[in-house]
Amino acid sequence: MNTDFSVQRANMVEGQLRTTDVTNTPLLQAMGEIPREAFVPSRKKALAYIDEDLEISSATGDAPARYLMEPSPFGKLIQLAEVQPSDVVLDIGTGSGYSAAVLSRLASFVVALECDENLAQSATETLSTLGAVNVAVVGGKLAEGYKDDAPYDVIFIGGAVDEVPAVLFDQLREGGRLVAVIGEGNAARAHVFVKDEGIVSGRPVFNVAVKPLPGFRKEAEFVF
Repeated sequence: MNTDFSVQRANMVEGQLRTTDVTNTPLLQAMGEIPREAFVPSRKKALAYIDEDLEISSATGDAPARYLMEPSPFGKLIQLAEVQPSDVVLDIGTGSGYSAAVLSRLASFVVALECDENLAQSATETLSTLGAVNVAVVGGKLAEGYKDDAPYDVIFIGGAVDEVPAVLFDQLREGGRLVAVIGEGNAARAHVFVKDEGIVSGRPVFNVAVKPLPGFRKEAEFVF
């Protein structure tokens, strides 16, 4: 039995995105056209459009499992970034590259940072196959960002973190926005930060539960 992914994409847009206040037209169009199934393992393609986080890489050794973010919170977070056609975007924790593919439709150029070599290779191949010529997949520690192409108009952190390292704010252009989910589980909140005259200010916008990204664990503080 063949799966009609185009129907599933349309249902995702109407049933998961529009119903949760994702209203940005270019974003809805991008998510309605990009084949999400291309960014998940073969055995899970039929599950590509479910309203859950989908594991794309199993935990191995010290490396935690990685996930493709559920469509609704992903769409809400991308919308929060207010990506403009002229923007250069740093996509932190691109995983298999789906977030970079969506951002490539909204921005002028996307630097997709990934710490897992296998995921980075998969992202590079899939994005190339789909003709996303304005994306560069790069390797490195997620919490350090990618200063070589800084500053960025938008920095998108594609998973939950304990805190946003100062080095990422340093890589934000004047007037730029950084979107991150801070906290764990159902207590986590989406934040948007803006740099204005060199000063970064942020605000929480909505509660959202997404899987954590590796490398952002806050060191335990000892109280004497």
